[in-house]
Amino acid sequence: MAVAGIAQSADTSYLLKPERVFDGENMHNNWVVLVKGNKIISAGEAASIKPGGLFITIELKGKTMLPGLIEGHSHLLLHPYNETKWDDQVMNESRAERVARAVVHAKKTLLAGFTTVRDLGTEGAGYDDVGLKASIEKGIIPGPRMIIATRAIVATGSYGPKLNNLDNDLVRGAAQADGMDALIKETRTQIGNGADLIKVYADYRWGLHKGISEPTFTLEELKTVVAVAASSGRKVVAHASTEEGMRRAILAGISTIEHGDNGNDEIFDLMIKNKTAYCATLSAAEATAQYDGWKKGTLPEPQRIVTKRKSFQLALQKGVTICFGGDVGVYPHGDNAREMEAMVEYGMKPIDVLKSATSVNADVFGYGDTIGRIKKGLFADLVAVDGNPAENISDIRKTALVMKNGIIYK
Repeated sequence: MAVAGIAQSADTSYLLKPERVFDGENMHNNWVVLVKGNKIISAGEAASIKPGGLFITIELKGKTMLPGLIEGHSHLLLHPYNETKWDDQVMNESRAERVARAVVHAKKTLLAGFTTVRDLGTEGAGYDDVGLKASIEKGIIPGPRMIIATRAIVATGSYGPKLNNLDNDLVRGAAQADGMDALIKETRTQIGNGADLIKVYADYRWGLHKGISEPTFTLEELKTVVAVAASSGRKVVAHASTEEGMRRAILAGISTIEHGDNGNDEIFDLMIKNKTAYCATLSAAEATAQYDGWKKGTLPEPQRIVTKRKSFQLALQKGVTICFGGDVGVYPHGDNAREMEAMVEYGMKPIDVLKSATSVNADVFGYGDTIGRIKKGLFADLVAVDGNPAENISDIRKTALVMKNGIIYK
């Protein structure tokens, strides 16, 4: 297992020979994949691929090759809340500690076969994801490709940390902005400092009754953020779990709804009409319930889990585009496959989960021309696992080979 990775020389190719190849859309038997440099040169029937010049053959008998997996909702600068509560991470862990942890998280993520992450907010760590991304790209540390949201945007007073003593000047978990001018400035500031996308909190737990989520931004405020981001070619994603928060986000032109706990017929129909994708983060909901004492498989499901399951199954039934993303960081990095298993448990077919974690995520996030498929000309981000995850999704955990950008890391 390499730290920096092993790259072939410029004039040498890799000929990868697995048992089967999932190309991001379909499963194929008797396929091989040819890689040179950081690109896929060709992929197809073994008899049709004729490598020229020097090449190294890697036999992967009994294994399935897939495009490098794409984690759709990650927080590399967080670690599980049962280790340290979110408030304490934001307020009491130094930025140096949080970055040091993130370096470890990035390596674990990559070695688990997730060669790209959409990281949706530093949660009080400023623009540290920009430096983390740069360090990976420069080869200083091993890690996945990063699509980053930097600080994220919240309405003033809605997000944490929150203390009873209001005289304390707290580190905030996201950037506070209100009204058109402030939102325009904050959106442009985050883009200028390195954000690949903008994340907004369309609702949060700031209702009249403690713990109840209510919408934060108005529809016009959300439309303003989307318009500013779109002018730079960037997408906006929204944390939204209430019906009204989701509705406003969808009508504003948000790309993906994160969480979506209370989706219903009307909301999912609206998502289909507006081509809004759904990232359900099933595992984060289960993890937080377990931290609160729920024993999965032993105790009845808490109401939030019942609601989440119902919402996810309704979205499946209606044909909403479903992204793969678990809100990893709430639970351990490197255990990203937990969300894939949950998606199957909640009713999604394993082959569709594999699509969600590869080609669907790539297309929805706007990177379908570079990653997410095993296809000529795309980056050589590849993973091979023992077994066949299209039949048993847990086989996705059995990583035998991880390649990113043509470099072998495992």
